[in-house]
Amino acid sequence: MLMGRITDVSALLTYLTAQDGEYTEIFIRSVFMAQAANAGSAPVKARKGQIGKYKKWGYIFMLPFTLVFLVFQAWPLIQTFYYSVFKYFKSGLSWVGPEFVGFDNFVAIFDMSKGSNILVLTWNTLIMWVLGFVPQIIISLLFAYWFTNVRLRLRCLGFFKTVMYMPNLIMASAFAMLIFSIFSDIGPINELIKHTTGGEAFRFLSYTGSTMGLVAFMNFIMWFGNTTILLMAAMMGINESVIEAAEIDGASSSQIFWKITLPLIRPILVYVMITSLIGGLQMFDVPQILTNGQGSPNNTTKTLIMYLNEQIGTSKNYGMAGALSVIIFIICAALSLVVYYFFAADRSNKKSKKGGK
Repeated sequence: MLMGRITDVSALLTYLTAQDGEYTEIFIRSVFMAQAANAGSAPVKARKGQIGKYKKWGYIFMLPFTLVFLVFQAWPLIQTFYYSVFKYFKSGLSWVGPEFVGFDNFVAIFDMSKGSNILVLTWNTLIMWVLGFVPQIIISLLFAYWFTNVRLRLRCLGFFKTVMYMPNLIMASAFAMLIFSIFSDIGPINELIKHTTGGEAFRFLSYTGSTMGLVAFMNFIMWFGNTTILLMAAMMGINESVIEAAEIDGASSSQIFWKITLPLIRPILVYVMITSLIGGLQMFDVPQILTNGQGSPNNTTKTLIMYLNEQIGTSKNYGMAGALSVIIFIICAALSLVVYYFFAADRSNKKSKKGGK
């Protein structure tokens, strides 16, 4: 009854302390703290309800992207699969089709009697991608390791990072025109060769090896800066205590790189490899401009997208273009899965589990 009549907290604490001592005071303080905590939880529930009311704004903000994706990506993708099984092309001023032909377009693409069958085009594309990607990933790993190693105490890092990334800002078409001008028959490189050796000019664009080498060189120069930035970000995310522990245990720099750094940046490394592979299979602008769209010499530098451009732009054969696009999609997916399986999947755990069985 007395506790019911006393409403002031401080007065109640003073009274009970005088009656029962300090333990009663501790008990009463605990009761009031619990009541205050329970009272404070009610507004939290109200705030959660208010958050639920604002969920609609998330969907509103997602709506523009969703509409653009559906109209400009999802619907064209569906149309591509649809027209891949139809004969649909322009003959003169009239259109032929669309007429359902099943897998005839796919069979025509794999026709080995043609010089531009899918196997040859895929081989050309992959060769030029490998020639550019292998030195790109090696040099990018080297530069990323140097730039993130604080023990080397390198100077002017900002300047070198800027210069290294600048080729990535140049349009591929402009860069291809520049290389074409430099290595043409009357370009400065051939002029230097003639004045130095006294011989004839070397026709770089008339030989398969030199033309592929120029395409690979341009892809390497344009993209190794971007790859280096990604690998630097991955290496900067490694905990320094791990490196210091390895050094205390007597690990050398090479052991730290191969046993610690590379395994820890493997997710980013796989990402770089897969995105570079997809970009390589979509190679178009550099060989298109460098060879004037011919894929010379003898179609050895013609890529998958160059052939796709011929079907869409020149022949207006949307059936063949759709079938070729589907095949490119399947090739990209299959090769990406292969790269992921061999480099990203943790097969060591699987082997240990099998050994345990």
